[in-house]
Formats: sequence, structure tokens, C-alpha cells
Amino acid sequence: MLNRLVGFAAIGLALGLAWPAGAGTLRLAHSTWVGYGPFYIARDKGFFKEEGVDVDLTIMEDTPAKMGALQAGQIDLVASTVDEFPIYMPPGKTLRYILAVDNSKGGDGIVARKDIKSIADLKGKKVAFETGSVSQFFFDAMLKEAGMSENDVEVVNMTATDAGVAFVAGQVDAAVTWEPALSQGANSANGHLLLSSADKPGLITDVVAVTPETAATHQADIKAFVRAWYRALEFIKTNPDEANQIMASGVGGWLADPAVFKQTLAGIEYLDKNANNTFFGSAAAPGQISKTLGYALDIWSEKGRIQAKVKPDDLIDYGFIGG
Repeated sequence: MLNRLVGFAAIGLALGLAWPAGAGTLRLAHSTWVGYGPFYIARDKGFFKEEGVDVDLTIMEDTPAKMGALQAGQIDLVASTVDEFPIYMPPGKTLRYILAVDNSKGGDGIVARKDIKSIADLKGKKVAFETGSVSQFFFDAMLKEAGMSENDVEVVNMTATDAGVAFVAGQVDAAVTWEPALSQGANSANGHLLLSSADKPGLITDVVAVTPETAATHQADIKAFVRAWYRALEFIKTNPDEANQIMASGVGGWLADPAVFKQTLAGIEYLDKNANNTFFGSAAAPGQISKTLGYALDIWSEKGRIQAKVKPDDLIDYGFIGG
């Protein structure tokens, strides 16, 4: 997919260059996703500046380039799902999760034939999803809970959109996908919603991560960033229509239409300060983030996708969610 900075980032990475941000400035990269809309409210409404930080927002669809730019110091923060970051950590490198921004509450899930009533019923069936994606993580977590593994099903590797199309066409028995393909599959003649992220809160959650170096040298800036995020969520509550306009315009791409943005927004929930306190917990009593990250580390390690040897506690920073 095209993005605004892949070429620029790739050149910088190839040359081994890094451009450190000065005090009071942070550079954030994210993909085109509804969960990241509040960043643009915080920017356009001046919340970042009022809290004492300048934030440059960049859309990067290419995940390896985005993660590489983070490790190279070309950007300071990346927003992505809890499970995705460990896949791209080089040996000897770690990250710090500093804020949870949104939680999938039905926007992701599994559609199946109507005669398939449980995960156990998928044994021996054709299941379509994109390997290496959050769909695979979600599906494998559900298999693990059911005492199963991918060896118990016939995996058909394709994108989330194609998986939905293949299911509606009757080419596979089930598909792991997201909206709008999820609803299309559930509403098809022979399909139903087997399970969605609404049934497993906290499993598919977007977070913001930084390198340990950035966490150490930009503490005040990161706390200002977090405070501005919380203010953006308050603005959304009181000005939903204006907020959707700002967010749709900022995120752009397939979400540029405010109506589409609003429709997609129904499948997630933004996470405010209280939600972050619950999701993170504390070092003494970790919250759901530790469990989700543990699932991710186990699943991706089993598949040989993780190079770094880390534990959940190595990646979670509890010091920033208070703002």
C-alpha cells in the first residue's frame, strides 16, 4: 500500500541515519485506522501544544518500515496492536508500551457456517485468515483457550478482506476478518458470527510504544502526549459530529468519509484514563495488557516469529498512563 513516508524512511534506514527529536517534540507513526483518530483532535484542537508538546503525525502503512524507523530513532512513537510489536523487535532490543488507545469491541471476529457452533466444531475445517496478522493472533488465542492449535484446522492464508469474500462464496468454512467483511459474512445466507472481539475484551487492543531511550529522555513530553489524548476523548464525548469530521479528515484514506468513519467507530472503544488504569494495572498487580502480551509472546514464539527473548514485564511501562 502507498503511504506518505515509506520511501523516505527506507532511504534513512538504508543509510543508517537517525534524526533525534528535540525536547518538546515527538514524532508518531500509525496506519490508517479509526482508533488513531483522536491524535488529530489533539493536534487540530491544540491540546498537544497546550500540554507542552509538539507532535508530528505520520501515516505509514508498511509495518516493517514503521517499526524499523522506530528502532532507528527516525520516529519516537508507533501506534499498533499489542501483539504486533514483538514480531519486529531485533535481538537485544526492547520497547515500552506507554498508552492504550482503543479496544476492539466487535470489529474483529470469526464468521462460520451455521452448523459450526463452537471453536471445537472447526476441527478439520477450512479457515481463512491472514497469517502474521492480528487475525491469526486472535484465532490462535481462541484455539489455545479451546485446547486446540492450527494443526487441528486447514489454514487458508489470505487477506482479511479476501477471507470474507471467500467465506461468502462458500469456498471456506470459516473466516477470521474485520469490518465490514465481518458483518457481510455474518449476514450471508449460510453464515453467522461465531465469535467476536466483543466476547474477548482486551485481546485486540491498540497501544502506543516507544524505545527505552525515548522513554528515558522524553518523560515530560510523553506525559504531555498522554494528557492531550485524554483531553481529545473528552472532546469526542461532547462534540461527536465535529470530532468525526476532524478524525476522518486526519486519518484519511478509506476512512476519509465521516460517515464511514462513524460506522467503523462502532466496532471499537477509545480508552480513557480510567480504562488505561484498568488495562495496565500496576507492576504489583498487572492488568489485561500483561495477559494479552503473554498470549502474543507465546503464540508468535511458537511460530518462530519473535527474535528477542522477552517477558511481558520487559515491555510494559506503568509510569505514563497517569499523564
